[in-house]
Amino acid sequence: MKRVFFHKICLLGVFFVLFAISSASSYASERILSFHSDITVHLDSSMTVRETITVRSEGNKILHGIYRDFPVVYKDRFGNRYVVGFEIIEVLKNGFPEPYHIKNISNGKRVYIGHKDVLIPPGEYIYTFSYKTNRQLGFFKDHDELYWNVTGNGWEFPIDKASATVFLPLEASKNILFTEGYTGPSGSIAKNFTYSIDPSGLITFTTSKPLNEYEGLTIVVAWPKGIVKEPDVYTKIIYFFSDNKRILLAISGLLLIILYYIAVWIKVGRDPEQGIIVTHYTPPGNMSPAVMRYITNMGYDDRTFASAIINMAVKGHLKIFDNNGEYTIQKNDKADQSLTPEEDLLMKNLLGSQKNLEFKKSNHQKIRSAINALRNYLRIKFEKIYFITNVRYFVIGLLLTLALLIVNGISESQSKDRLPVFLFIIFWLTMWSFAVAALLSETLKSWKYGFKNRGSNILRKGGAVSITFFTIPFVAGEIFGLGILWFSTSLSMILLLVIAIGINYLFSQLLKAPTLAGRKILDAIEGFKRFLLATEKDRLNILNPPEKTPALFEKYLPYALALNIEQEWAEKFADVLSSSSEVTTKRVYSPSWYYGNISGLSADRLTSFGNSLSDAISSSSTPPGSRSGGGSGGGGSSGGGGGGGGGGGW
Repeated sequence: MKRVFFHKICLLGVFFVLFAISSASSYASERILSFHSDITVHLDSSMTVRETITVRSEGNKILHGIYRDFPVVYKDRFGNRYVVGFEIIEVLKNGFPEPYHIKNISNGKRVYIGHKDVLIPPGEYIYTFSYKTNRQLGFFKDHDELYWNVTGNGWEFPIDKASATVFLPLEASKNILFTEGYTGPSGSIAKNFTYSIDPSGLITFTTSKPLNEYEGLTIVVAWPKGIVKEPDVYTKIIYFFSDNKRILLAISGLLLIILYYIAVWIKVGRDPEQGIIVTHYTPPGNMSPAVMRYITNMGYDDRTFASAIINMAVKGHLKIFDNNGEYTIQKNDKADQSLTPEEDLLMKNLLGSQKNLEFKKSNHQKIRSAINALRNYLRIKFEKIYFITNVRYFVIGLLLTLALLIVNGISESQSKDRLPVFLFIIFWLTMWSFAVAALLSETLKSWKYGFKNRGSNILRKGGAVSITFFTIPFVAGEIFGLGILWFSTSLSMILLLVIAIGINYLFSQLLKAPTLAGRKILDAIEGFKRFLLATEKDRLNILNPPEKTPALFEKYLPYALALNIEQEWAEKFADVLSSSSEVTTKRVYSPSWYYGNISGLSADRLTSFGNSLSDAISSSSTPPGSRSGGGSGGGGSSGGGGGGGGGGGW
């Protein structure tokens, strides 16, 4: 009996020992016993904050003292920097001055309280941390408010009790509009707190339950407008540019790039003065449509190729089969007109010994080879003789732009980890954006052309719709890239990129300039264009104009396409073509070289045909599988507002 009683006494003793150890361990854990903040709002909208933090140290994390993080750099809704003031008034430990040092962190300051060479023994310590700050208040249409994260949500210790007392200017303390508060982790809308307002207008918030690690207390106090001075517009502008010095850098850089381009344009990009324009009934120098397009455009595009194909068909060397916008060309060996050197080169590269060729992706290598052969021939034969692109000057401007974008982006990149992403995106977006700018330019031209003339525009508008759908994936890729750039930087960086690309694209065109010989040939081409555009009234003033016949219409159709006036040229011959013996019962013109599902080519369909053939050439020269790139309102919460941060031991 005594042995049983003895065993029970031993077990009970062990239980009490374990309970005591457990309780002591729990009680002895490092934590914040009390966190109290006295917040004083001044009439000039600045604030003085005095934080009294009572901690218990066990020599684990709190070896020298504690540290306090204070955010000073925020991002507004557009991604621009917003920098608040932070000035330490005093730091105390147990009522006596304590040494401290400050370290910069990603979005603010970290204040280490204590001496790095002094270890503090375990025990309770009261740290007092006082500082001044500004730009923390919210100024709204119907009220002003303090939205303040009292403790911060970054403490690595639990907080047994948190409280805050708000001292407002006298007039504001008498007219408090509303108060609010939140507790818990960031984003929480829990309300585990109480508050009271004493007769003098002091507002005190107190948590009603302990806060765990990385939880905090956030408060809101509102008062009528006009009591606390709101910064005026001028001051806000000064603040904005002070916070975002990179924007001044960006503006200065853009101005320098514009000045560079203007200086270069004045030196090498200005066109020679236009001479007297004399109407010509035939192409100057018997040049082909492809050459005419290349010289007037001062560069190669898909219409250069398309006008050459149609001219070869008009001469009888090709037949064009149109199956709802899918094109096939067929060699015709019974032609009676000779080809120009560039057309002969194109014929050999496209067909060679073949009889037929379909413009589809499976033939992209042959089509791309023919395009390159034509482009290189025209460049070697005509570029420096008739015009100069001044590419080297443009490349310098582009490199200056890239340097500006990189420097500006690095200066505002939110973290070094995102820097490689930023550099990749900026290089990719710069090149991609030029292609998108060119596509958008062509799309706008297409829509403008679709609404330019009277009459039935269905096919012309259809061409505009077609190129619009072709452009959409590229624009989607642009938006996707801009979104990633915004994530890495800010909206102002997006604006800088868009403006910079616009400037460079504009001057890439302006820097092209005809030579003196080129100016003369352009004047002659303009004279020929006047003939193609001449109205009946104009024809009466022209000496011995050629007779309007279907043969004349066909002969100069490729030239009209090269000069972007095929619609006007076709409309001039509408009556002639409708009375031609070659017209079918549907009263549309059917040239001998064209075979399509729709019998013949009306004026409107001729316009669509040129655009459609150009699009087919562009699409079929791309390898299969090649694609373009992809694609807070509400109330407050814990962790929101100014202040915040957190802390720990060191």
